[in-house]
Amino acid sequence: MKLRISPLNFATAFFIVLAFITWFYKPVSVTGNELKHWTGTLALIFLLFAVMSSFLDMTFRHFFLQIKTVWMVELSFIIFTAVIYLLVKYTNEKSRN
Repeated sequence: MKLRISPLNFATAFFIVLAFITWFYKPVSVTGNELKHWTGTLALIFLLFAVMSSFLDMTFRHFFLQIKTVWMVELSFIIFTAVIYLLVKYTNEKSRN
């Protein structure tokens, strides 16, 4: 079995690390003062994100057999998701003002 690294593997590792940091160290910089007591719930949400990104990685690997194509599709997916997140965040802030 070959070890094939892909962008969603990095995303999965990032979410797992973020979940453990949020769970064990309870950083206010991640959760904010108003959510200080919700760090366990936020850690579980980050773990859910890790499971979902791992599932997406397996799905993309199933449909696209070449690693170069997997990289292109997964990077496009990550960029697309980040753009949608920023658009929703920007329009939400704009509507509050």
